Amino acid sequence: MSANSENFENWIRSGFVEMNTELENLYFAQERRENVDGVGDKLKAQIRDEGHDFVVRLQAEGNTDEGFDNAFDLLGDLGLYLAALRRHELTNPAREEKSPFPEASALGLHIAASIGMAPRFATAHLATRNAAKDGLQKSFTTLKDEFLFLDYNTRSIFSFMRAADALTRILPLGVSHPVAHTLLEDAANALKDVIKYNEMLYDYLDTDRFFYSVRPYYKPYRVGRHEYRGANAGDFSGINEIDLLLGLCQANDPYYAQLLVDKMLFMTPEDQASLRDCMRRRSLLAQFLDIAPGSSHEPWFKRNAAAFLEVCRLHGQTASQHHDRLVTTFIEEPSTALGGDKLAQVTASGPPLQVLMRALETLRDMRLAANRTDIKTSYKDIEALKAFVED
Repeated sequence: MSANSENFENWIRSGFVEMNTELENLYFAQERRENVDGVGDKLKAQIRDEGHDFVVRLQAEGNTDEGFDNAFDLLGDLGLYLAALRRHELTNPAREEKSPFPEASALGLHIAASIGMAPRFATAHLATRNAAKDGLQKSFTTLKDEFLFLDYNTRSIFSFMRAADALTRILPLGVSHPVAHTLLEDAANALKDVIKYNEMLYDYLDTDRFFYSVRPYYKPYRVGRHEYRGANAGDFSGINEIDLLLGLCQANDPYYAQLLVDKMLFMTPEDQASLRDCMRRRSLLAQFLDIAPGSSHEPWFKRNAAAFLEVCRLHGQTASQHHDRLVTTFIEEPSTALGGDKLAQVTASGPPLQVLMRALETLRDMRLAANRTDIKTSYKDIEALKAFVED
């Protein structure tokens, strides 16, 4: 890591966090917590100006050729800085045609083009690749609820990754292999951990602190002339690998394919490669249905297929839990208190809240293999497999 990169990161881990925390406490003490205009303007300017000084030096330095880890970390630090400027309304894509921070945009575009990612911070920067120093990882603030959100999201993401890894290892063995049952149990246990961590997040996270002091850092912002959506907890390949390997979603479905395209550049390069590989694989559901007519009477078939169906059920439960409890509780319900202009910009992905909720409902029902006629789900195939198991 170059001296300029190291100095910038040290600031992100110290003064940057402290100033954001102070601003969040000022905002939260107001009757209208969503209003940030005219509050803490000196602190906002200090964040803007101190960060700008680091950015100018880094832009002049150029590519230090220290490998992906350094470039990835630098993109994250820059992204956190730009996200804070957006949170504190020093930039807002709704009132701008291009970013008012050209140096930061140029640096972000340079790094992003070199490593193949979107030019903003991604989920991995604050989750799976967020290195801790002296027991403390990067964050926007020192608020307890931000660390709860980051830590339990990270635990859930790694659990999804474990499930995806177990399912992928079945592919060279085949669904009839005795060890396939063990791997399906491993995937089921990993998904049970996702459910457990989501429940803990639901129980411990303060709704108002999350909605007013944590989530605003995940809003869209411009880099150059283009507006990039906010980081999403689903921006890793594991959850989509599970969708595809189970056969609950298909890469040739227009709706789901668009989702994959939209999120690809928000994932790390290795995740992008893993997802592309997974997209060419035949699903486990299809493999079970292929052999079911001649093998459904065999004990190994009933045992392995039943274990597979349990993994499908648990994956659907994680989707239902995320949408029906977490999104509804921590985003949809508190949004009712916002005025029109604030409500219009409440989602991290950009579209109005109700549009986002409908999209999430569609994805939930695909993962549940729900019986719907207006969208493509695997309901009939899952029911057919259940019939073979129960016969």
